[in-house]
Amino acid sequence: QVQLVESGGGLVQAGGSLRLSCAVSGNIFNLNAMGWYRQAPGKQRELVATITSGDLTNYADSVKGRFTISRGNAKNTVYLQMSSLKPEDTAVYFCMIHFTFKGVYWGHGTQVTVSS
Repeated sequence: QVQLVESGGGLVQAGGSLRLSCAVSGNIFNLNAMGWYRQAPGKQRELVATITSGDLTNYADSVKGRFTISRGNAKNTVYLQMSSLKPEDTAVYFCMIHFTFKGVYWGHGTQVTVSS
């Protein structure tokens, strides 16, 4: 059974930084991509950033140049370094992992709140 556990959320002032971590346990064979999505109150869940098994990255336009996604050396951890945070970045951030055959798994989410 694959499990994802996020950490690193919290309250930060605008312009500050946070680093989110997501640790994945279980069989990660045939991992295709990992990533972060977010959902603000009253809004749909949206893509923030993804990274493939080949370390190709993709970012939402709203976070380009401010956020960086990366994977740990063991490839079972994904990070999201967030800088120059804005109040509009406030949301619950969800970790995602996509397998070629097993589909998509989600974490339970971690709250990020950016105060103005």
